[in-house]
Amino acid sequence: MTETMTAIAIEDGKGPAEALKAVQLERPTPGPGQILIKVAAAGVNRPDLLQRLGFYPPPPGAPTTLGLEVAGEVVALGESAAGRWKAGDKVCALLGGGGYAEYAVVDARHALPIPGGLDLVHAAALPETVFTVFANVFEHGALKAGETLLVHGGTSGIGTTAIAMAKAAGARVIATGRGPDKKAKALALGADIAIDAKAEDFAEVVKAAGGADVVLDMVGASYFEKNLDALKTGGRIVYIASLGGAVLEVPVMKIMQKRAVITGSTLRPRSADEKARLAAEVERVAWPWVATGQLKPIVDATFPLADAAKAHAHLEAGEHVGKVVLVV
Repeated sequence: MTETMTAIAIEDGKGPAEALKAVQLERPTPGPGQILIKVAAAGVNRPDLLQRLGFYPPPPGAPTTLGLEVAGEVVALGESAAGRWKAGDKVCALLGGGGYAEYAVVDARHALPIPGGLDLVHAAALPETVFTVFANVFEHGALKAGETLLVHGGTSGIGTTAIAMAKAAGARVIATGRGPDKKAKALALGADIAIDAKAEDFAEVVKAAGGADVVLDMVGASYFEKNLDALKTGGRIVYIASLGGAVLEVPVMKIMQKRAVITGSTLRPRSADEKARLAAEVERVAWPWVATGQLKPIVDATFPLADAAKAHAHLEAGEHVGKVVLVV
């Protein structure tokens, strides 16, 4: 291994997609309990866009460079990291940052084996979305077999993953998308009902279909009233982003009448121990779905690592279906 590596940095600390530049950095060394991964592919996610714009700083101790998920080969182990992993193992992993690089270090407990038959590009599209959906839909949202999930942005990386995971768990899925093409694609991905949010009142469609037990929402304030209207009694609205406004005006009486739960979470700031717990649960519950083909990561486009700016521009354009991945 060389002492330096190519990584993607943000010129001047923040800026547009064009601010992403390839630079030479010192190769990281795994510390206690960490493994070093030679990165083959790295997922691109909306939190990366926010960090590039200066709105989502890395948690203390995390690399300042972008990248929350990778797949590759274990090439070195830090002190006390021996046990499950050895040099040569193929893994994918959830990171606090630093994935847009030739090498990345990660807590050994946050890495998972590559499910059989999956290549490294598709494996790199799994951790961030699967961990997010599992934590928010199945833990905070408590979705169960036979219930109905309403997922907004059904063709996004999160949306395609949520559709597959909910269907694998035996739930019914209603997905929204903007435009007839995205409506059709959501149906093709397995949604039971799809809604063109630009042309249809999604709350009315969902109510006509019996209502939603869980709503997975990344839009925020502009959808809140309709989400609540579409919710069944005892339903749960789970927020993972606020692209349409971050401040809710809450009708308390309606919340009480519906016995509704409004919750949400972020993944990146969670403690190392909490991420390790979540990784173990994801491997127990969701990894068998990957192995059987019920959960297939959808990769919309790949870009070379040096073209990270183009990858960000592609994601920002909003026409993708599934994930965008950098190939190292």
